[in-house]
Amino acid sequence: MIEQTLADVFGYTAFRPGQDRVVRTVLAGRSAAAIFPTGSGKSLCYQLPALLLPHLTLVISPLLALMQDQLAFLKARGIAAASIDSAQRREDIQTTMAKARTGELKVLMISVERLKNERFRQFIAQVPISLLVVDEAHCLSEWGHNFRPDYLKLPDYQRDFNIPQVLLLTATATPRVIADMQARFGIADNDVVTTGFYRSNLDLQVEPVSGDRKQRYLLEWVAPRARQSGIVYVTQQRTAEQLAEVLVRAGIDAGAYHAGLPHERREVIQQQFMDGTLTCIVATIAFGMGIDKRDIRYVVHYDLPKSVESYSQEIGRAGRDGEQSECLMLANRDALNVLENFVYGDTPEQSGIQSVLEDLQAAPDGEWSLQLNSLSDLSDIRLLPLKTLLVQLELQGLTAPQYSYFADYRFKYIREPEALIEAFEGERRQFVEAIVETSVRARTWCTANFDRLHREYRAERGRVIAALEWFHERGWIELESKQMTEVYRRLQNEMDVEALSAALHRYFQEKEQAEVARTHAMLDLFGSDRCLSRRLAEWFGDTQAPEHCGHCSVCRGAVAILPAPAALPPLDRQSPEALCGAFREQYMTSRGRVPSVESMTRFLCGLSTPAFTRLKARSLPGFAALEAYPYAQVRTWLAQAPL
Repeated sequence: MIEQTLADVFGYTAFRPGQDRVVRTVLAGRSAAAIFPTGSGKSLCYQLPALLLPHLTLVISPLLALMQDQLAFLKARGIAAASIDSAQRREDIQTTMAKARTGELKVLMISVERLKNERFRQFIAQVPISLLVVDEAHCLSEWGHNFRPDYLKLPDYQRDFNIPQVLLLTATATPRVIADMQARFGIADNDVVTTGFYRSNLDLQVEPVSGDRKQRYLLEWVAPRARQSGIVYVTQQRTAEQLAEVLVRAGIDAGAYHAGLPHERREVIQQQFMDGTLTCIVATIAFGMGIDKRDIRYVVHYDLPKSVESYSQEIGRAGRDGEQSECLMLANRDALNVLENFVYGDTPEQSGIQSVLEDLQAAPDGEWSLQLNSLSDLSDIRLLPLKTLLVQLELQGLTAPQYSYFADYRFKYIREPEALIEAFEGERRQFVEAIVETSVRARTWCTANFDRLHREYRAERGRVIAALEWFHERGWIELESKQMTEVYRRLQNEMDVEALSAALHRYFQEKEQAEVARTHAMLDLFGSDRCLSRRLAEWFGDTQAPEHCGHCSVCRGAVAILPAPAALPPLDRQSPEALCGAFREQYMTSRGRVPSVESMTRFLCGLSTPAFTRLKARSLPGFAALEAYPYAQVRTWLAQAPL
């Protein structure tokens, strides 16, 4: 049955390495993990079992682009698959949910954030699910290169929805990350399948090039490859735009791609690259996830990648057809400070952590309700580190998650309210009348008043939401929900807020140093005097790669000595007052206190925070004036400067 499905549906005569073992493990009813290199066929490990399992396969995918690519693949093979995302129309979501309820759908793809949606959880709890698939599963681990705190809740969701087994998929997991993933889902050692990270068709080149020579070197290198498909990775959006223009002027069909472009523009650029209209994409890391173009012949890193894992993932987009492909790293230390500064920018100040703990301590009756954006504004902590902080509060036994809900439900009548009421009789009619009567109407939209419904009619929130959903599915109203509110139970009534905030701040500082060390490990790889392919494989625990691959710059005798960055003028020539004066004044007016040294350092290094967004700090003189300097150096200078 397995081989027949492989041939009849997918058109393959044999499995690729590792696939057979994973598929049979899943079909035997056990959880598994597949750690395969980029482009090695991880997706088939759930796609084939999904056809043979009795119920729905629920896939957690981090990016819409990944979903769209895999959905197109499945639909082309006649497999009933769909996704639910915020960009879809109400009618499309309703159709998908109806198919899932009736068992017509075999694969449903969602983002992890969708599971925080109260309405979605009510729906999915009614659907039998055979398998939970976690794509990019390294996001589960704090020790991974792309930790996403919401992924830590997936084991709880698996239990909540009675999903019997899970399949974890990733291309970039170190041994420590694999162990972490495995432990969280209780996966047996024998059911973790790794196939090695060595790619014999990738030629790894590290070229030491100073910053002022990079552009010329890139032009000369890409010119003879102008008819081949390639990606040039850069760190910043403005670099992508500038470099794409330079390449176009040189006669190369290039386009810029980054998160700052409108969605429609990104879609056009991506499609032009896929169909060959554009041969070269100059992109930030926003490009690549879900792109399954088989004939990418080169990947250039114009700027340093974020980590060894990011580098491995990005070069893995080349040569998926098995043909020889080139991976060029234009290496120097010029952008090291920029990379490190991004890391420092995500470390919350101790005062911000303390404000979160004080908010928790003040929660009435130990029930702590929060909205992430509001708490982010209150604490001046970015959303990702704030989510990490909330997870740490759980792990340290300070809180327990209760439930999440949308604070506001609003709806627009498509059917007149009188007709809606007349569709019911008896107690149900009285219930619907109560919803109509208590809802606050502003022009065309009405807002459900849960408090009044409960106070005057003893109507439970869950029943009201279920009724609104029912009306929505029948096209009687158009329903929207917003203001996601998360509710936690405080587990300790007495907390030493100051000591706890100091301990949590140390935790973030340790993560900060680990991330900085990860950056330096990447530089060590590029400056290695040992085979680059071997060193890269070893990073992921693969000791089976050859000692000398013969297709990297080191094996060809070119060990890279990375040039030092150009010397920067001493900071003591700068005036803190001139650089920070306007910011200090605006900050004090808005927040009623002097900005900390940390806040001023972030301002000068070009790192934004929620408070900076409200202050419109980017438009103030001095913002990012010292972004080329090491963050720690700027902080020390400011701490010693008279202000």
